Amino acid sequence: MNTIVSIKPLLAVLLSLLLPLVLVSCRSANVREGWTFAVAIAKFLVIASMVPVVLGGGEVTFTVARVLPKVAIAFRVDAFGMLFALVSSFLWIITTVYSVGYMRGLNEHGQTRYFCFFALSLSATVGVAFSANLLTLYLFYEMLSFATYPLVTHHQDREARSSGRKYLLYILGASIGLVLPAMLVIYSLTGTLEFASQGFLAGHATPVTTAVLLVMFLFGFAKAGIMPFHSWLPAAMVAPTPVSALLHAVAVVKVGVFCVLRIMTGVFGVDLLRSLHLGTLVASVASVTIIVASLIALSQDGLKRRLAFSTIGQLSYIVLGAALLSPRGLTGGMLHIAMHAFGKITLFFCAGAIFVATGKKAVSEMVGIGKQMPVTMTAFLIGALSVIGLPPCGGFISKWNLVLGTLEADQLAFLFVLLTSSLLNAAYFLPVVYRAFFCTPEESLFEDHVREAPRWCLVPPVFTAAVSVALFFYPQPFLNLARLAVRNIFGGL
Repeated sequence: MNTIVSIKPLLAVLLSLLLPLVLVSCRSANVREGWTFAVAIAKFLVIASMVPVVLGGGEVTFTVARVLPKVAIAFRVDAFGMLFALVSSFLWIITTVYSVGYMRGLNEHGQTRYFCFFALSLSATVGVAFSANLLTLYLFYEMLSFATYPLVTHHQDREARSSGRKYLLYILGASIGLVLPAMLVIYSLTGTLEFASQGFLAGHATPVTTAVLLVMFLFGFAKAGIMPFHSWLPAAMVAPTPVSALLHAVAVVKVGVFCVLRIMTGVFGVDLLRSLHLGTLVASVASVTIIVASLIALSQDGLKRRLAFSTIGQLSYIVLGAALLSPRGLTGGMLHIAMHAFGKITLFFCAGAIFVATGKKAVSEMVGIGKQMPVTMTAFLIGALSVIGLPPCGGFISKWNLVLGTLEADQLAFLFVLLTSSLLNAAYFLPVVYRAFFCTPEESLFEDHVREAPRWCLVPPVFTAAVSVALFFYPQPFLNLARLAVRNIFGGL
């Protein structure tokens, strides 16, 4: 494997890490947002410049500092990390566009603080994506927790502070109480924390110890939303909608499932998990989360809460794909990180646009809105189709691979879980669209004066919806990276 030492991974992290120093000195909102756009684009271009090396089978590495023997704060850019970094950095640009329209449209307070912590969150996200070892990953994981707390509590009222406390209790409590001890045990057993394509724990721990460590990581990375460590996520919906989009599509929750997949493949390894039948354990936990979260979503009248429980279920699709321990399943899980990101961020953008234009938050209050806001609700339909897994949207590609993964692993029970949950996805999304467009004038709750949200709130969901459709016909940018990552994990298969 061709390994290139370059400062680019560090530069990708530092660009947005240093942005707050510039933003706090900006007195003009236009200058502040101009700097945010410039850094977001520069960050994406730096990350994209490493794609040819990764697609060529190589890796980009950089060591910042040695901490312990065989442990350093270091970066390594491989195919899986590149897939996640590309998605998060690209969607930061789009979310910035949306944030300008949303925050200005509602005349929100603390906009400079908002953009500063948004930038810090993306630095932490890319840091996780490019982590070369468990220590680096853990440090950036915790950094993300602290960077997103001010975003969750942005409104600074009693509800926001209460939700913020729950957010930190779950996220920090789980990582400090479970992930940190597990990391220390692994270092004492193996003498290293460096990720390896086939894992490095095999032969160093008993089956019971291995199972306990796996469970500690699975629940310790609470950002993944595995039940019962999930209730922080609906509570965080008190945040502004762009923050919800960041939490659910770009950064926080995807960092959680990324960490789970990285640990399963880079620490334990597919062969070890298969030999101890631990994949079935993880897949069972993920399946319970998928079904229960989907059932709860059916009962939610608040649109953002319905989307929140949908996200909880969709995250476990990714974990389930990895737990199948089959090439197709793992490909589908990795690919779903990207496909779900574009579909779910579209849905949250639409929810925010509806709130900006009408002040409505509840599904029951949106009867007839499709006639007044046809562009927004068409984008919502496309985002919903992608999350459900129906063509012509990219979500179909990832879910198709997950289905094939269950057949490849000869796990028909989990095939039933995927098909049942997709029906439930349709049950809680499609009625929203149907009642928005197909109702009598008497049933409509909207007057003729209601119009689409401002342009800066409208263009982003239209764009991400278009990308969701484009990814159905051309999934190669992410599909090639996922396949390359899976080949490395399965030893060149």
